[in-house]
This record gives sequence, C-alpha cells and structure tokens, in this order.
Amino acid sequence: MSQFQLVAVLATAACLMCSLAVAQPVPSDSADAHAEIRSYENELKQDDNSYKYQFETSNGIAQQEQGVGGYYASGSSQYYAPEGQLIQLTYTADENGFQPQGEHLPTPHPIPEAILKSLEWNRNHPEEEQEEAHYHAAHEHSAHAAHGGHHQHGDQYLQVPASAPAAPSGLPYERKI
Repeated sequence: MSQFQLVAVLATAACLMCSLAVAQPVPSDSADAHAEIRSYENELKQDDNSYKYQFETSNGIAQQEQGVGGYYASGSSQYYAPEGQLIQLTYTADENGFQPQGEHLPTPHPIPEAILKSLEWNRNHPEEEQEEAHYHAAHEHSAHAAHGGHHQHGDQYLQVPASAPAAPSGLPYERKI
C-alpha cells in the first residue's frame, strides 16, 4: 500500500471514528458495542498503483474507496447517527482537491437574485465596463496634471480647503460637517 493510500485510509477511518465517538458514548449493550465486520476487501495493483478497499459492519457502517495512489480517489461512507438518521457521504479527491457531497453537509446561502442579474448584465456588456475603466484612468490623469504633477492617488479625499476650521484634534478629516 502506498503512503497516499495509507494516509487516505487512516484519515477516513479517523474521521469516521471521531464522528461516532463525539456524537455520543456507546452503551455496552448497544449494537455498536457488539458490531462485527461483515465484509472486508483490500486490493492493491503494483503495476498501475491503483487500489480498492471496502468494509461493512453489522451496525450499518460501510465505506469503500478506489483510486490511483497520489493522483485520484473516490469513495463513499455511511453510518447511522445516534438519532437513527443514515448519514451518507460520497467524495472525490483529485487535482481539484477533496470534494465531499452529502445531505448532512452545510451548503452556502443562495446568491441573491439582484446580484445574479447584475453579474449577468456585466457578462453581457463588457464594453461598458471597459469604458468606465477608461473614464476613471482619464479622470485620474487630468487630476494629476491639475495639481502640478504632484497628485498622490487618493489624496483628493483628504484635501480640505485652507479656510476650513480644523477639528479639535487638528486632523481635517475629523471635522464635523
């Protein structure tokens, strides 16, 4: 078994065991305390470094994975939560990272409709985005020239007319308007 395979097997087993151990202590008279391995298979092909393993226990825990050591893995796990809910996880791991899927996993909030419309509009009107960038570049250039070439980017927001009273601390941008 390659180092990648060993790490994958140990990490998966550790996650599964931690999820069961953290969920709730197992009373000695529960099915988990007396669980037995029903099936176990572990294959490693030296010629292409591919592997496959699977196991299943009498209390509903099952896992299987196949892959090519160091390049790709896919598999699934299942177990019963203390409340009796079947937890199922499928995953792939490849050049795009670990990609788990399961009903129990949190999902991101949906993107608001207004944002989706705005993104679609921007995608369909790239010329207007380019025009806006050109306008801002020209505006900054003219502001730079108007200040004798000594304009620092962003300074126009900190400029206060010389006749304006200073704030108590002496910082003009703290002045109440």
